[in-house]
Amino acid sequence: MRELAIISDIHGNLDALNAIMKHLGKKSIYCLGDLVGYGANPNEVVEWVRENNVKCVMGNHEYAVVTGDASWFNPDAQRAVFWTRSNLKRENFDFIKKLPKKMELKVDAVRILFVHGSPDDPIFEYVLPDTHEGLFDYYLSKNNADVIGLGHTHIPFLYESDKGIIFNPGSIGQPRSNDPRACYAILTIDNNDVKVEHKLIEYDVESAANKIVGAGLPRFLAQRLYLGI
Repeated sequence: MRELAIISDIHGNLDALNAIMKHLGKKSIYCLGDLVGYGANPNEVVEWVRENNVKCVMGNHEYAVVTGDASWFNPDAQRAVFWTRSNLKRENFDFIKKLPKKMELKVDAVRILFVHGSPDDPIFEYVLPDTHEGLFDYYLSKNNADVIGLGHTHIPFLYESDKGIIFNPGSIGQPRSNDPRACYAILTIDNNDVKVEHKLIEYDVESAANKIVGAGLPRFLAQRLYLGI
């Protein structure tokens, strides 16, 4: 039996990351993008990924920080992109620049695909069950996958059919499911038996919020953490 910890959308929130780390033990960790953006500790988050050999795909915030193109973001998110771009250490910038858009792996006989957005648009497309569920079996068949993990929306979900499983682990650093707790998923593979379980972990929201304000980032990015929006 193998257990993989699937995390996503940390967004520079070191307090949330530290809280969930206590629960992961020695599991292999995979990240579905957006290490940076919004939060005040992008360097520490990227360095944790580098030091712990966490396998990660590129998110839209990495793309914006690397390219300097934040034209599709709202003003608060734009400010966070450019703040991150100016504060990220060169070695961390170089690391996120090299992140792949897709990751494919095989655990036992289970074929897995990880992307940030969607299988068709790995960086930018938002995938939610109420808009995309009719495409889920298509995604699984087209990509020859048994399991697909997606991030980007910050909202956890799990879809299962006879074709396979598609899930979103939720967000570590900026949940948007009206629950302020950090959310991630455990993917358990036992031969051909696959199970996804979401986990919710409380963390010091006030500390993370105060760091955002103290860094001069938009106050709304701090306030939303208390509400999980």
